[in-house]
Amino acid sequence: MGGDHGHEKLHLPDWRQWKIEGTPLEFTQKRLQARGLSDPWARNEAWRYSGGFTKTASVSNVFLKGFKWGFAAFTVALAVEYAFFPPSKSDH
Repeated sequence: MGGDHGHEKLHLPDWRQWKIEGTPLEFTQKRLQARGLSDPWARNEAWRYSGGFTKTASVSNVFLKGFKWGFAAFTVALAVEYAFFPPSKSDH
């Protein structure tokens, strides 16, 4: 009755696979240990520094992303405008 409507159980990765060694979290953990503290949730944030999430964004990547396709679209739009609506030749 009710059923799961085709939804399967959500698969969560094992929390023990994430390590903070070699990440910026390691530096934070050492600073906390110097004060007698620790961050028990640091391992839960370690996934951000592994795999495909580690790609850094440079300024050129941020500002020029999509520029190639945008410039192509602008060129096509400009060509269509000049083809169908040529500028009028007037005295002014």
